[in-house]
Amino acid sequence: MLVLVAPGQGAQAPGFLTPWLDLPGVEARLRAWSEAIGLDLVHHGTLADADEIRDTAVAQPLLVAAGLVSAAALGDISPGAVAGHSVGEITAAAWAGVFDDATALALVRKRGVAMAEAAARTETGMSALLGGDPEVTVPHLERLGLTPANVNGAGQIVAAGTLEQLAALAEEKPEGVRRVVPLKVAGAFHTVHMAPAVETLARAAKELTPGDPRFTYVSNKDGRTVATGAEVLERLAGQVANPVRWDLCMDTFKELGVTALIEVCPGGTLTGIAKRALPGVATLALKTPDDLDAARALIAEHGARQEP
Repeated sequence: MLVLVAPGQGAQAPGFLTPWLDLPGVEARLRAWSEAIGLDLVHHGTLADADEIRDTAVAQPLLVAAGLVSAAALGDISPGAVAGHSVGEITAAAWAGVFDDATALALVRKRGVAMAEAAARTETGMSALLGGDPEVTVPHLERLGLTPANVNGAGQIVAAGTLEQLAALAEEKPEGVRRVVPLKVAGAFHTVHMAPAVETLARAAKELTPGDPRFTYVSNKDGRTVATGAEVLERLAGQVANPVRWDLCMDTFKELGVTALIEVCPGGTLTGIAKRALPGVATLALKTPDDLDAARALIAEHGARQEP
């Protein structure tokens, strides 16, 4: 059983969309979305530097656009389940037919702007903790006033809070944690610091008429599968201020019988976690179009229907 997943903020890198523009129709789609949302996705995906695409209002639409065009390049497939990490949940919802691609870009543009505005109120950030035991790490973070914003599994937790709190964490690592790595994000996402953005997303969600997911949709909130489009939208709004439980998503993948996992562009983060947390599961990260043939072979091998 194949799971298709989309990465979250921090996965972007300068120029990562450049090779995808060589595929037929990709540049035209990106330019149409750019005009619709008032953001030049082609420029930011090809020419912008790391600081420009670190901006939350830029990074989030860029990641969703990349996920949509790279998944479309695989052809018409029917994965056993779909999921996304943080903003990747919007990409997954579009795959599942909860809304169309244009609506996904409009929604993520509002999300990115709202979260950037919330982040601007206080200097905040996020750091990944590599190694350690969650039962030791989580209480340590809470003592420092930090939130375990992403519980990713495979020994990785992402802490979020003020820059002062993160500096204290770097000086005082929890027992067993090997490294504390600052992330390329511009705020303490999935924490109380993002509460102002929840209302904005909730209002935007109410304007939509969602469809029910046509593939099994696995939610970051608790790893549960979600059967209705209305609940997907409700969870998308609330999730910006609540922790991402990717560990529970992977537990659900196991229960569903996952045998292969493909992470769309810019792939790498989630496949890295899966290699450690899902032993025996075949993984593939879509980085450039050169990876498409291997991805299609994996799709054919693991039972996801594909039509040209």
